[in-house]
Amino acid sequence: MTWIVQHRQCSRAKLESRFDDPIVIDVTSRAPPPWVRFSPFFPHGGIPVPGCSTTTSQSVEGLWQGLKVFETCGVDPLKFGVTSMKGLKRTVRRYGKCLGHRAGLHDESLLDYIAARRALYLPAYRWVLEHRLQGEVAALRQQGDGRTVVLLDYETNTDVDDPRKPLSHAGLVAAWMEDRWPG
Repeated sequence: MTWIVQHRQCSRAKLESRFDDPIVIDVTSRAPPPWVRFSPFFPHGGIPVPGCSTTTSQSVEGLWQGLKVFETCGVDPLKFGVTSMKGLKRTVRRYGKCLGHRAGLHDESLLDYIAARRALYLPAYRWVLEHRLQGEVAALRQQGDGRTVVLLDYETNTDVDDPRKPLSHAGLVAAWMEDRWPG
């Protein structure tokens, strides 16, 4: 089985011309059930927030955005509780330059972008795969049994260490399915 990441806007015709009889599955926040559950915006609940044994986040994106620190604004633990899949993003346009991410809720150390991916995003997304998506992972494996599976995402950067573009969570799903988790 081969796992491929492509942009969500890539046409089905183009995908079918590139790959032999692919299974195409959208794993974005706009995907149909059950695949929408792979979105980092999906509110699974219970995702451990580093640095506080009693605090959890509803979504991976809520954890990621909540621990961001900007020129004019520190962490925002309210992002941990967002269940609507909307209003999660915190941008430089609104808060000024992003200085990094806190290593944990009560940790004053600041992580750069790549260190934050490795210390925060990867463990949070892995936790979701292990604790909230076992059934969906099994269904995804079954869907692609012996075929090429194209996972659609808004981001296509699958290199954890490439800071030029946001990381593709579909790339993490592909890595998980191929037993090659980054880290």
